[in-house]
This record gives sequence, C-alpha cells and structure tokens, in this order.
Amino acid sequence: MSTIASLRIGESAIISEESLHNIPLKLLEMGCIPGAEVSLIQIAPFNDPLYININGSHLAIRKEIAAIIKITNDNLNE
Repeated sequence: MSTIASLRIGESAIISEESLHNIPLKLLEMGCIPGAEVSLIQIAPFNDPLYININGSHLAIRKEIAAIIKITNDNLNE
C-alpha cells in the first residue's frame, strides 16, 4: 500500500483507515484523519519536509512521518 511519502507533486489520495494508530495525535488534531483527502503540494530541499494539503489546510510534515501514513486512491473524487 502507498503512503503520503510516495505521492508525486500534484497527486491526491485518501488517508487509509489502516493508518489511524500510526498518525501522531498532533496531526490528527490538525485534520490528518482517515478518510481525508491529501495532496502533495511541494517537497523542500533535501526531500524533507513535505508540504501537503489536507481538506484545505496546508501542513508541513516530516518525510519519516509521511512514510507511515497509508493512503488509497479508492473513492477519490477528482
């Protein structure tokens, strides 16, 4: 299964239910929850951090955290 870290700039996906226990509480509070649409906006120099859009909110997250948040393209409305 893919993760947020595997997205390419401009790609979108849905955060998988399987990721609920892997997502840090801080990110959950900011809207990074299963079922939310996530898209990669930009990658900083040296590939870390990743700049993402989650349901209209822009967040910068470390690549190591992005690599544990699983995503799916199922039910993605584009």
